[in-house]
Amino acid sequence: MTTVQDIRGAQNPLDRLGRPLHDLRISVMDRCNFRCPYCMPKELFHEHYRFLKSTDRLSFEEIARLARLFAQLGVKKLRLTGGEPLLRANLADLVGDLTSIPGIEDIALTTNGVLLAQHAVDLHAHGLKRVTVSLDTLDEAIFKQMSGGFAALSPVLGGIEAALAAGLAPVKLNAVIERGVNDHTVEALVERFRGRPVIVRFIEFMDVGNRNNWSADKVVPSRELVERLRRRWPMHAVAENYSGEVAERWRLADGSGEIGFISSVTKAFCGACSRARISSEGKFYTCLFATEGLDLRAPLRQGASDAQILQMIRATWLNRTDRYSEQREELRRSGTHEQKIEMFYIGG
Repeated sequence: MTTVQDIRGAQNPLDRLGRPLHDLRISVMDRCNFRCPYCMPKELFHEHYRFLKSTDRLSFEEIARLARLFAQLGVKKLRLTGGEPLLRANLADLVGDLTSIPGIEDIALTTNGVLLAQHAVDLHAHGLKRVTVSLDTLDEAIFKQMSGGFAALSPVLGGIEAALAAGLAPVKLNAVIERGVNDHTVEALVERFRGRPVIVRFIEFMDVGNRNNWSADKVVPSRELVERLRRRWPMHAVAENYSGEVAERWRLADGSGEIGFISSVTKAFCGACSRARISSEGKFYTCLFATEGLDLRAPLRQGASDAQILQMIRATWLNRTDRYSEQREELRRSGTHEQKIEMFYIGG
């Protein structure tokens, strides 16, 4: 009889908690044209902040090489993130390179949407399947506050429309909900997009990184939003699309759409987490809340073979034990505080 230990050493390795490697999120750019307080607050990431030099970031060739190696270990889905990935010149060319990798079944992009209208057609033509737009509110003043005052709402809405017109449907919208900031605007998001090929997903405010002034009283539990929205629009829970899907899915009873809830704080889903991340400078992270990563850029540039890099990736995953969201409350009570990697380095 095959055991978990037997499987862990095979081509599709399982980590120490029996979780496979299925999704890879690749940050192509550490810079961003927003200064969202929960990710890149402008008082810290000011005009003199030193981001990575272009030579410090992985090249498209290096990204594609790593993606091919991760695909050999079971990765089926790729997501391009940032920072803001559309600040990376010629990103559609990278998408085209990634679509040719054997075993990759899905390529998606997460963006703030400001530049999406300019690139949607080209991205789709090069093989992009899906796009997720970060949009926390439709209130102009609150949007300005939550983007750090760096952007207007209208280009984001235009980007969503351009994505739909280009065939990148359904578009997913991610809204981070923070109590006392934008929690009173969730109904407006649903109302605006229901009846369209757009899935609005509400995300509990998380303690990613070290600089977003997170506290538990700022979290709006998903269950609270579910009850609020059900009073306005009857809806029912539906099954997940695939094992390990992060969003709990709810469908409006009148058939006008679907809503998702990502409950990393109040209902941790670490037990089914199959996601790995590569930062824009080439570090391999096994958790969104990781404190350290494995440098893959150095061996790439020092002439390591595919077999050597593959072994490094496999060994790291086999030793993975991450389950931060399940341990959050215990760590808080114990006073434990570790410097976590910032979200703009590895995406959401």
